[in-house]
Amino acid sequence: MGREAEYFSKDFDWEKLKQEVESNPYLSYHFQPFDSIPPSLPSPSQDSQAWNQFHIPHSTGRFFKERRYLLKEFPELLSCDEYSKVLEVGCGNGSTALPILRGRDNIIIYACDCSNEALERANKMIEVSIVGSVAHRFHLFHYDFSTSGFPKWLACDSCKGNFLQKQRNQFSDAEENKDMSFNSSSLRESNCCTGGVDFVTLIFMLSAAPLHRMPAVIRECFSVLKPGGLLLFRDYGLYDMTMLRFEPDKRVGVREYMRSDGTRSYFFCTDTVRDLFTGSGFNELELEYCCVKSTNRRTGKSMRRVWVHGKFQKPF
Repeated sequence: MGREAEYFSKDFDWEKLKQEVESNPYLSYHFQPFDSIPPSLPSPSQDSQAWNQFHIPHSTGRFFKERRYLLKEFPELLSCDEYSKVLEVGCGNGSTALPILRGRDNIIIYACDCSNEALERANKMIEVSIVGSVAHRFHLFHYDFSTSGFPKWLACDSCKGNFLQKQRNQFSDAEENKDMSFNSSSLRESNCCTGGVDFVTLIFMLSAAPLHRMPAVIRECFSVLKPGGLLLFRDYGLYDMTMLRFEPDKRVGVREYMRSDGTRSYFFCTDTVRDLFTGSGFNELELEYCCVKSTNRRTGKSMRRVWVHGKFQKPF
């Protein structure tokens, strides 16, 4: 498994980086007004195909490292009840699922991606990396948020209705439920579906979606979470090194870029993240910039990375 993971988030001050970047005339094109959408932007199906093609050469462990720091960033994944259920949206090659499965031997993960290539690589990575079978607690499925919602077997309409009724009951009987844990273990799994999930992870996934489609993705996540469930978020932040490397012709929106292979990348500020999640019904628990300084081992060059960390809860 290697050495114990470390978690860093405050290697430098984000406000100082903001001042430095915005005062640099060579980077001013990143902040110029963007009033129109180019007519040549790909359709939702083309977006998904671009990611499928991306994963063919890039799904190896050399490109996507195991995210061992996640259990330090989100310790709830270790302290949760037995057989808690996690929905990982945009699983890629399994680099997020792997440390969770290793860290908690009775947690159940439902992992999805729009790329069949990524799903195949994730299955292989989990098989070769974990001693013993995890087939009973690691379930892969194809999901394309641009064309449909989550499958009914994850949370059927009846269970979603029960979630809503439970939230309404809280207003009339708050005292009875105030000591419930966040994973709502009292909600029993039904025969028609899995009964919803206790956690949803969005780890470097939402930034791959066009901004106007993000609210629909978040609403879908909200709908399959049990009352009190947590959504765990980590994604690219404003002024991250990779944002500043994009050339002017790669801009397709405000803080939104498209690579030459057709894949997208959006860079979040905390206000946008807050508006997206609270606007979909979530309560904000944690939200901050993670500012991490690392060094390129080959060139020795220092790199300043910016990510946004968030924890959001579905009301009880």
